[in-house]
Amino acid sequence: MSVASREWQLIARPVGEPKASDFRLLRAEVADPGPGQILVRNTWLSVDPYMRGRMDDVPSYIPPFQLEEPMTGGAVGVVVAAGEGSSVPVGATVSHFEGWREYALLEAATTQVLDTSKVPAQAFLGVLGITGLTAYVGLTEIAPVKEGDVVFVSGAAGAVGSVAGQIAKKLGASKVIGSAGGPEKVRRLTEDFGYDAAIDYRQGELNAQLKKAAPEGVDVYFDNVGGDHLDAALRRMNLFGRIALCGAISVYNEKGRPAGPAHLTNAIGKSLTLRGFTIGHHMKAFPEYIGKAIGWLADGSLRTDETVVDGIDNALNAWFGLMSGANTGKMLVRLPEA
Repeated sequence: MSVASREWQLIARPVGEPKASDFRLLRAEVADPGPGQILVRNTWLSVDPYMRGRMDDVPSYIPPFQLEEPMTGGAVGVVVAAGEGSSVPVGATVSHFEGWREYALLEAATTQVLDTSKVPAQAFLGVLGITGLTAYVGLTEIAPVKEGDVVFVSGAAGAVGSVAGQIAKKLGASKVIGSAGGPEKVRRLTEDFGYDAAIDYRQGELNAQLKKAAPEGVDVYFDNVGGDHLDAALRRMNLFGRIALCGAISVYNEKGRPAGPAHLTNAIGKSLTLRGFTIGHHMKAFPEYIGKAIGWLADGSLRTDETVVDGIDNALNAWFGLMSGANTGKMLVRLPEA
């Protein structure tokens, strides 16, 4: 016996900005679990910028999507069937990497059983998952925040950025400045996410706005955007400043190689440290971070938000929305039970 499931596939490599015709939603049959396997009905799918790089057939830190094969990504779901000898029982909530489909047949050993008694399941795709860990590692290992530092975060209203600003304050930053697009996001930065100052990058020249927000200069920059944001930060960095290169969403759809920042030579004169990272190399920090994050969530000192889109049919639109800045906090797709 099998179960019917819908799944997203990449059917053409995008050139520049992806379009809907590069993808298709198919109906597939998923077999019953064999020994050591589980069948999971996905309930939440993670929607992430790094997926754009996986659409290109180039070597990277994570393999590219295969054409006409199910796309993959972070997900959580409920076990609806278990094969003989499975270590995970029916009814358990698990996280795994076989998202972008309604049902997934998995080796039980490759999944993580989640305790959802105190936090909702989708939190493990956001603040209690790779998203939160990325913010934490970026500000503790990659560009460590010191007491009294001025910290600048781009993409500050997004999944990582909205957490990063709050963590920077917990690490002793004297001022945290965030950049986002639009007045509502800017308002949320200071009112909900603990930022001391916020910049609307759509309103006026970015460097001038950053200079006004940080007349004393910037000690740590957490870069989610690249492009003009990285260049503005290079112009405002203080001596011995640290830059965590986490993402560059502004240039992911460039057809050629984007130009480097015009003020990169400031890194020499100011003895700056620019360090890129992918979270897969820092998973050892997960236990430490989770222990702290659960406490922060419990005492209300860490606030998060989600942008939720319903239905597998709308998953692609959710990703397009993410890439155009439609989200505040973590972008998620919720899959209701049929």
